[in-house]
Amino acid sequence: MNTEKVISDLQKVRENAPLVHNITNYVVMNSTANALLSMGASPVMAHAVEEVEEMASIASALVLNIGTLSEKWIEAMFKAGKKAKQKGVPVLLDPVGAGATTLRTDTAKKIIDDVRPDIIRGNASEILALLKADAKTKGVDSSASSDDAVEIAKELAAAKSCIVSISGKTDYITDGKSVVAVANGDPMMSKITGTGCTATALAAAFASVNKNYMEAAVGAMVVMGIAGEMARQNADAPGTFQVKFLDALYQINEEDIKGKIRIA
Repeated sequence: MNTEKVISDLQKVRENAPLVHNITNYVVMNSTANALLSMGASPVMAHAVEEVEEMASIASALVLNIGTLSEKWIEAMFKAGKKAKQKGVPVLLDPVGAGATTLRTDTAKKIIDDVRPDIIRGNASEILALLKADAKTKGVDSSASSDDAVEIAKELAAAKSCIVSISGKTDYITDGKSVVAVANGDPMMSKITGTGCTATALAAAFASVNKNYMEAAVGAMVVMGIAGEMARQNADAPGTFQVKFLDALYQINEEDIKGKIRIA
């Protein structure tokens, strides 16, 4: 993954304004929609069973986020996911809180098996819970470091033929063979809700313009992390940081990426 590819993919998002269909949780709808708009994508939040297949079929990417599950939302996720796969639309899963409750863990595993998402993005505890029965999360927060989940992520990616992206102090992205580490970001990002969900949404935008989903997942985490660093320069508390983060997504440019990117 090279810097120029991140820059060109971001430019494609801004030029094409891809439609990103989100079946996501109540907590983050506003923040992820604004983040996608700030970066240049076009978000839509549609979760009604009666319309999700139609919406997924015209979208450029689909996000399935299990943060606030209900029976109807689960049904909608499977309908939308299967329709998106039929249409060749990239599907991303955010297994929010997997490991915290049986409903979340089982739903995430069933989506992985039945829908076959192209990218799975979660924190370390969530990723661990998808393969380890004894893994637990602290509500929706990680109780493990991203370093702890790399081998499980590789195993999951290889077994399910997908990309797995782990958020943390260092983000790790793997296709089951190779691993890319992204060291961008700022601790303040953990003080506002929905940063992980936002990362998944941004990855969906990148996946809509780059069918190399490994590159798309890496690019999203780079832009997310650098935007966090830029926001932190002008904010000393979470409320201001949240606003400045949206500004940074809108303002981030080629020079910012070239000067700040930290991948290995």
